[in-house]
Amino acid sequence: MEGKGLDKRINIVRKDREFTADKLSELCNINATYLRQIEGGTKVPSLPVFINICNALKISPNYLLQDMLEDNEVSNIQELTNLWKNTSLYQLEIVIAMIRAVLECKKD
Repeated sequence: MEGKGLDKRINIVRKDREFTADKLSELCNINATYLRQIEGGTKVPSLPVFINICNALKISPNYLLQDMLEDNEVSNIQELTNLWKNTSLYQLEIVIAMIRAVLECKKD
């Protein structure tokens, strides 16, 4: 989904959840026309509306904003967490040994 903006991601997730625009707008307590404008990219939701959309779709704000935010500490930690979940026990042992080695190194 690379290159998709907030508007497209909301639309895709809404459809994946099998919500109509009317149903999602009802859940978010906003006008369906306003939601369609958000999904069409002509309007940007306010923070409270954005939070309501995330909650209604049960989706992380990070996912919806991933193309709009620069890398930051939180996204780096989340990436490490995702990588960690998909490793074997053998790989985990190697990673732990590598981290220990790096942390034990002292700068001159």
